[in-house]
Amino acid sequence: MRLAPQPSAQPLQLLVALLLTAGANASPVLSSGCPDRCVCDDQLVVQCAGQHLTTFPVNLPLATRQLIISNNRIAELPPLALNYLSDLVYLDCSNNSLTEISESTFGNLRKLAYLDLSFNTLSRIEDRTFGPLASLVMLRMTDNPGLSEIHPDAFAENSALQVLDVSRNNLTVLNITSLMALPALRSVGLSGNPWSCECDNEDLCLWIHLEGFKFQDEGQTVCGSPADMQGRRLGEVGIQLRTLCHQTLGSLDYLFFVVIGFVIFAAGTVSAWMMGVVMVLYERYIKKKDENLDADEEEEDGAETGRSSRARSDHGNGDLKMSHTV
Repeated sequence: MRLAPQPSAQPLQLLVALLLTAGANASPVLSSGCPDRCVCDDQLVVQCAGQHLTTFPVNLPLATRQLIISNNRIAELPPLALNYLSDLVYLDCSNNSLTEISESTFGNLRKLAYLDLSFNTLSRIEDRTFGPLASLVMLRMTDNPGLSEIHPDAFAENSALQVLDVSRNNLTVLNITSLMALPALRSVGLSGNPWSCECDNEDLCLWIHLEGFKFQDEGQTVCGSPADMQGRRLGEVGIQLRTLCHQTLGSLDYLFFVVIGFVIFAAGTVSAWMMGVVMVLYERYIKKKDENLDADEEEEDGAETGRSSRARSDHGNGDLKMSHTV
């Protein structure tokens, strides 16, 4: 059975101080029971580690401050049972079989300061998964082989977060917009992931380059792709990616623009010439048509005049004949 590595001493000292402070004003235990195969003490610590549990323990004291369920086979954290523990400060779920965490999982744990989800089978962290955890100081999610995606806003509301460790997962890209905005963040673990050193990860590489002191095992935070960058440290390729992803125009680019401009100018000139030719031909056609109409009208007028003259002539001849007869 795998054993999750212990947190570093300095964060634990901080958490112990938090727990002691919280314990000083602890409310009385509302439930005197203790889950089967677990040990509960008068310091409100429930220890269920390594008990071959397959489900989340029931009958937990409602005033529990620390809950340790590591090294079991628990596949789900039931929101209903977990959120009754509103005074919970420390939760260790490492080395289990957890596959999914949602926003409702931690909906009422506003005092939780330490959360360990390492050595599980998580595959994706959704939006606002840790949003309700307003007091979260340390979050460990290492060694989840299938964890390949973390939503950009997963940590957006964790303003108290100081330590984040997502080492040895299957992450290739990470949107750091919300991480950079966290005012208390001072330590980030990213090593052991197959990071992509391409333009979509430019911000992450530059962040490591500029603030390398924040990153645990920075020397092991290396590129997994593309092939020509494999093994290189992310902090070393940040400036290179900035150059590659925001290239300036070269001589060929300017030549291309000149050629394109000439082509557009030529096409416009030819189009204007053709339009002019069409307009001239059209005007000539209209003019010729008008001339033909005028000629036809003149012929019709001439024919009408001839008919009128013949009619008058015939009428005069008739009058002469009538006079001779008389």
